[in-house]
Amino acid sequence: MSSLEREKEFPVCLKCERGSLLPLSDYGRDGAPIQYKAWVCSSPECGFNIRIDNGEISFGRNIQPSYK
Repeated sequence: MSSLEREKEFPVCLKCERGSLLPLSDYGRDGAPIQYKAWVCSSPECGFNIRIDNGEISFGRNIQPSYK
């Protein structure tokens, strides 16, 4: 496996072991980018996620669309 192929791999979801954990980024209150604010499982049936909000780590919250 080449190093380029390894860079494209994502960690396996520890809950369902079928999906991959995909990184999501966001913007802070002042517009500064926040890389990898959340990781979500690629399997919609699983819904596992890990988030950082105001410096606190949470996981397992229901994923819902934002209406902002």
